[in-house]
Amino acid sequence: MNQQLTRRSSKSTIRKRHFASDNYAGICPEAFDAMHEANERHESSYGNDSWTQKASDLIREVFETDCEVFFVFNGTSANSLSLASLCQSYNSALCHELAHLESAECGAPEFFSNGAKVLLLRGDHAKIDPQEIEQAVNKRTDIHYPKPRVLSLTQPTEVGTVYSLRELKTLTDIARRLGLRVHMDGARFANAVVSLGAKPKDISWKAGVDVLSLGGTKNGLSVGEAVVFFNRELARDFDYRCKQAGQLASKMRFLSAPWVGVLRDGAWLKHAKHANEMAKRLESRIRQLDPGQREVRIVHAVESNAVFAKMPEQVVEKMHGRGWKFYTHVGTEGEARLMCAWDTTPGDVDDFARDLATILKPKRLR
Repeated sequence: MNQQLTRRSSKSTIRKRHFASDNYAGICPEAFDAMHEANERHESSYGNDSWTQKASDLIREVFETDCEVFFVFNGTSANSLSLASLCQSYNSALCHELAHLESAECGAPEFFSNGAKVLLLRGDHAKIDPQEIEQAVNKRTDIHYPKPRVLSLTQPTEVGTVYSLRELKTLTDIARRLGLRVHMDGARFANAVVSLGAKPKDISWKAGVDVLSLGGTKNGLSVGEAVVFFNRELARDFDYRCKQAGQLASKMRFLSAPWVGVLRDGAWLKHAKHANEMAKRLESRIRQLDPGQREVRIVHAVESNAVFAKMPEQVVEKMHGRGWKFYTHVGTEGEARLMCAWDTTPGDVDDFARDLATILKPKRLR
């Protein structure tokens, strides 16, 4: 992923929180407390512990179905091993051209699947155009072409937009008709749940998703994601894949206990809701200070915890100089990606907007 991050000058303000990534945020209290509880006595290793059982059962309760659950260290392994379980080496997986598994996973999906190819689809605002699926599958059917086997959806998308229930069903229905399995990259799945006001099951297995990479790190966990197989048959030997890929943690309870902390009382949705609200606040502040969007333009609908804004390069540099960290993505034509997290405060948003207004004001007086 080509990107530019702030370069802090020696005189810049040191900020307590930033908008570069929700990965920057620390561990939320509920996850931290659960890890402390898990540390109080000995437990069995390699996932044979009470915390991993509790976390798995809680995920089954949340999704209201008897699914298979595995815990891995990060999103790249969750996505890559999921796709490897759905593909043979001669298959291909279809995803949006901006999808994380294409742009930011260093070829891991191909590596762990022993060569299954990732084929890219287009669509506005990082949402897959349904016609693209048909075209990719029917483009070639000869033996010299990697046979499409999986459709991978990102929810929310890489630019923070959210597939509606109808959009999801349209895509999964096409996938089913064409004989494709469906994987969902849900690194920020909780943000999509609260954005849609839906039940987790409604935008996962009931919408036709076979396997979900369920993200926790971006929503207050210390480390670790969950791979959730709604189609249990597809989980066959997945534990061996995890072991071979170095994803079987010996002290697994420290990956799974934080999930217990955030799931047992609904904190995962509370934190996601707050992050989404901070993104809407940030969008509102930006629109207020530049109503005509002449200098700073919001480029995608703000539907989760991300705000994408097109800013002049000199404005970006001056914001960096004031100590604000955020990315600009070359793949999306230099758009500034502003991510809100579970611990972003209204004050953080207002301070950012105030600095942005100060930088823009001299330009307006010319």
